[in-house]
Amino acid sequence: MFSVLSSAWALLLGMMLLQVGNGMQGTLLGIRGEIEGFSTLEMSLIMSGYFLGFLFGSRAAPEMIRRVGHVRVFAALASLISAVMILYPAFTDPYLWGAGRILIGFCFSGVYVTAESWLNNAATNENRGKALSLYMIVQMVGIVSAQALLLTADPGGFILFIIPSVLISLSFAPILLSISPTPAFDTAKPMSLREIASVSPLGCVGMFLMGGVFSAQFGMAAVYGTRAGLSVAEISTFVAAFYVGAVLLQYPLGWLSDRMDRRLLILMVAAGCALGALIGAMLGSIFTMLLVAAFVVGGMSNPLYSLLIAYTNDFLQYDDMAAAAGGMVFINGLGAVAGPFLTGWMMGLFGPSGYFIFIGGLCAALVAYAAYRMTVRPAPSVQDTESYAAVSPGASPAAVYFAQEAAMEASQDDPAEEARAG
Repeated sequence: MFSVLSSAWALLLGMMLLQVGNGMQGTLLGIRGEIEGFSTLEMSLIMSGYFLGFLFGSRAAPEMIRRVGHVRVFAALASLISAVMILYPAFTDPYLWGAGRILIGFCFSGVYVTAESWLNNAATNENRGKALSLYMIVQMVGIVSAQALLLTADPGGFILFIIPSVLISLSFAPILLSISPTPAFDTAKPMSLREIASVSPLGCVGMFLMGGVFSAQFGMAAVYGTRAGLSVAEISTFVAAFYVGAVLLQYPLGWLSDRMDRRLLILMVAAGCALGALIGAMLGSIFTMLLVAAFVVGGMSNPLYSLLIAYTNDFLQYDDMAAAAGGMVFINGLGAVAGPFLTGWMMGLFGPSGYFIFIGGLCAALVAYAAYRMTVRPAPSVQDTESYAAVSPGASPAAVYFAQEAAMEASQDDPAEEARAG
């Protein structure tokens, strides 16, 4: 663990500051939009912009890095993020906010590709798994900490927009001043979506549906909170509950994933997510139950991302996994683009409870499709399945490659795993 910190502390610190800034702006815009009188439809379109930009950024970032290098790409994109965040309160117009969200999504995607490929290069075979765990921890610490910072000032003023802008500006200082060498950059060419769909229909459908669920959590949770009449403190706690659930349940579900039929586990976890959404839709007026709903939805939906990637890998050769990962991330991004808009539409029809109705509907659809696929194709034996790799739904393709390498190396080094497989 100390070897990871010594070689990548600057990158991990920078990424935590980036996540604090990103977590603040996502929740803050939802609260400030209500203050400015933006409609639910306007806010849903604004929030969709982030995922649209993220989708295109994940495609463009590798070429930018190849042309000018990690350092320049990271510094340029982080600077743009900082500038947009400080401009939000100066131009409170839904169209300008939407354009800003697209630009921020594009930049964050590029920053993630840059940082995650850099971290992968800095890790060794011996510490790759620890590096990935540390990376996920600092991400979640950053997002949860961001919710607490929202309580430090009035969301109707400028201060809460200045804080994330400053944090983003500070994030690349330790990285750019670090003496760690910048790596060469190379990624596999993604498989076509048709090829991936033929390999794992369940993986593709599930990733698309989970894109909608994740974008509703990350993009529309604060909008839900404002429409439900929650205070700023309650909204911050509500948003944080999603990520606390994700952290606490990711690894137990991953442990189960390597020991049972993954399709059955996907079905069970999606059903649990649907149950959490049902609790939110029916009992969301009770704040304690609302937190329970957010914890269950976050704790179930986030591991589904990793489960679906692991299940798809069960039908791939090792050399094809990295290529398929890029396509899976793209499919998830397509669902994420539509998620906030459809969430806003459902809230327009059913009121605030439409937020949980939308999430529950997507999870129920995954339950039904997983049950259908179990009747069509037999599951691979547990001994023949690939190792589960915990990945955040907001990760870039570079992080998915990184996680898969770490999981494969860990399984090869684990005597118990080797005995189970052979």
